[in-house]
Order: sequence, then C-alpha cells, then structure tokens
Amino acid sequence: MIADVASPDAAAVQEAAARMSSSSNPTTVFCLHFLGGSGREWDAVARHLDGTVTCVTVDLSGFGDAAASLGYSVTEMTGCVVETILARAPARWLIAGHSMGAKIAACLARRAEDGEPGLAGLVGLVLLAGSPPGPEPMAEAVRQEMLGWFAGSAQTSRDQAERFIARNVGAPLQGAATRQAVDDVLRAHPEAWAAWLEAGSREDWTSRIGVLRTPTLLIAGGEDGDLGPAAQRALAARHFADARLVVLDGAGHLLPLERPADVARLIAEHAAPPPACISETYWRLLHSDRVSTRTRAALLARIAPNDDASAALTVAERDTLRTVMARVLPQPGPALIDLAACIDRELAEGTGDGWRHARLPPDLLAYRAGLRSLDILADGGFAAFNASRQDALLHRIAASEAGAADAPFDAAGMRLWFEDVRAAAVRHYVAHPATLSRIGYGGIGYGGDGEPKPGFVRTLAGERDEWEPTAELPA
Repeated sequence: MIADVASPDAAAVQEAAARMSSSSNPTTVFCLHFLGGSGREWDAVARHLDGTVTCVTVDLSGFGDAAASLGYSVTEMTGCVVETILARAPARWLIAGHSMGAKIAACLARRAEDGEPGLAGLVGLVLLAGSPPGPEPMAEAVRQEMLGWFAGSAQTSRDQAERFIARNVGAPLQGAATRQAVDDVLRAHPEAWAAWLEAGSREDWTSRIGVLRTPTLLIAGGEDGDLGPAAQRALAARHFADARLVVLDGAGHLLPLERPADVARLIAEHAAPPPACISETYWRLLHSDRVSTRTRAALLARIAPNDDASAALTVAERDTLRTVMARVLPQPGPALIDLAACIDRELAEGTGDGWRHARLPPDLLAYRAGLRSLDILADGGFAAFNASRQDALLHRIAASEAGAADAPFDAAGMRLWFEDVRAAAVRHYVAHPATLSRIGYGGIGYGGDGEPKPGFVRTLAGERDEWEPTAELPA
C-alpha cells in the first residue's frame, strides 16, 4: 500500500535530526547506485546528512571501484551488500537503493525479514526511482541501443555516456556532477553493463520478495519516464505493506545527483528513530496512510518540546508547574510527557478547552496568579517541599482550606484554579501520543486521506485487525 506525501518541511527534518543525535543507537544507511553509477553518486547526499546518519556507499560488482569484481546476478550483488553490512555490524540501519540498486535493496530486505543472521536491525528502506522486484519496464529498442554502446572509440563511448546521463535528468547537471557521472559510466565493466540489461533487469523476484513489512520510502522524479511515479504506483505498491511515495517535481531519474538536499532531508526524516516515549510499532501506525495528514500533524505537534520562544510562563513558573504535575499525575518511571510544557505551549498559543470559572481571570493570568499563590502558601517555594508536604498542601487547596492574605487568590480561588489544573493535566496526558502508544489506542487508524479506510473489522473479544497496535501496559 502506498501513500503519496509531500516533501517534509525544515522543522520536521530538524526535529528528526535532533532525535537521531540524541539516540543511543546511531543509524547507518547503506547506499546502492544506479546502472553505470558508483557510490560516488551519494557524496553530496552524505554531506547533507553529516552528523545525523552515517552513509556507507557500496560499489556493486562490475561498477565503480568494484569494476573488476565478478558476480553480476541479483543474488550475487545482494550477497556483496550483505558482506558489507556484516562487516559493519550496525545496530540500527537502513538500505537505500537507487534504480538498479533498489531491486538489490528489496532482495536484501527480504533476507533480513526472513531472519538471516547478522541482518537484524533493519528499520527502513529508501528506494529512489527503483527498479521493481519484477522485470523492469524498458523499451526493447532502448535496451538494444544500450547493449551496443562502449564498443567503439573512446570519444564515441564518452558521447554515449554523456547522452545516457543527459536523458536521465530533469535538468542538466552542473559541471562537476556531470563529469563524475559520465566517468563512472565509462569505468563500468562492459560485461556488468550488459549483464544487467540482458538478465538482471529481467529477473522476476515478485514471488520471492512478496510483501515486505519494513517501512519504505519511495522517491520518484516527476520527469522520470520509465521509473517515475506511475511505475512506482503500478509496480511497487503490492510489495510494501507500509510505504509512502514522494514525488520530486522537475527531477528525472538520477535523484541523488539532481536533488541531493531533498533526498537527504527525506532520508533523515525516514531514518529518525521514534521519540523515546513512543513505540516503533505505534510510530509506524502514526506515519501510515491510515492516519490523516491533519491528525498526524496534530499528534506530532503534541510531541514537539516547548522552548522559550513559544513559552508563556517564566522558567521559575514552569518549574513550579512541573512540580505540581508530578504530584497531580505521577507517570511510571521517568516522566514521558512534560505536562507543564504542554500547558505552557497552550497558554502561549491562546488555545484551550474554551471554558473557565467566572471568578477566575483568563487562563494565562490565572496560571500566573495560581502559581504565585502556591509558592506563597508554601512559605516561598512549593518545589522545596518534600512530596508528602506538597501532597498535603494540594489536598488543602482542593478542599478550599488554603489561603493567604498576601496571595493573589484566596482559598476559594485556589480551589477553582487547582480544579482547572487537574483537568488540564488529564486532558493533555490522555491526548498525548505517548499515552496513546502505551494503551495501544487504534482509533487514529481508520481515517487517512482520500477514500476512507475501513475501520475495525475484527471486533470479537481477543481479536485484532492486523494494523491495530497493542498496549504496552503491564497486564
């Protein structure tokens, strides 16, 4: 199943990069090239990804620095990539395959999903202008023309290589990129070139690959005639249970060379681990086509940390509110949700539930007055109290038994304010994706964009639909 999505914005990429830099499991992406290319086509992408994802490029047998290596079948080339992965032994990794490399990547993913030793840790596929698992669509006249290349003079061969690169881009590459691409085509072994055109591109792996579960990002150039968006939808969709298609308008077939910054941004987003508060399974559901764009955006916004630029409260006020939240709604283990930050952001945005007690001022003023009153009632600092004294004071406030002459709120006002605080804590806790993940809430997964998705089909006790998440709460 493929969901078409737009390219991520800068904020989404920055958030993804922050998660990767803070993750204890750094991510490696193994990059495979197109027919006639080499790992050098990923150089600019790797520069854009520097510091977020480690790029390891692989020259397939017969190409690039491996031009003298033998073994041109899909199985043999896949085996070479497996050796590279085993040598690196990454804990968390993706495979990115471009054109010819995409078919190799899909075969490798099947081996990983089948449990081949050493391939655990595969978390994503990125397929750019991918050659499909089945025979690649190619006009026979074009195939025969390309099979006849590189048998003439050096200048004739260069002209043919330049023509090959030129007709596979949406707009001309800049000088250095063109020279590098042409030089790579010329250093490919003629037998490897012919082997792909005659055999590799025609190999049918549809049955063997079947449907892959690995989250997959498909990237297509809007000007790619053979392996563009239409081909990806028609030939790739049935092989990926969890995929999304991004179309780069104006680009052709050589995406890492034409649009390295865009490709890097998309890889960074796809490679980022989920936030620590959300399971990988729930994260995949959140990014699947079962969840509408608006719902996804709203939920992701609740995860984003609050910063000083979007804060309404002072640092001291926020710290006091965090202490209150820890007593009002204790969270298991390390606090997964910064409830004070959620409330602070809501105050800054002027949103909320649209309701307040008539004798209380507007929300922001009420919070400032309530937090100030709380510190006064606590003889100068609520956070300095131990947990039992904090709880005792909050119980007195809830019972309208705590008031001070010099505090902004009297005892009745504090009771009403604290009632609002508790309601806000529960509202933000229940609505946060961390809680939805923890309880396995599947209600986000029956919408999607376009045609409505079927909702819950298996509704008997003990039954679950395949897409439904499971609760993480202890039994």
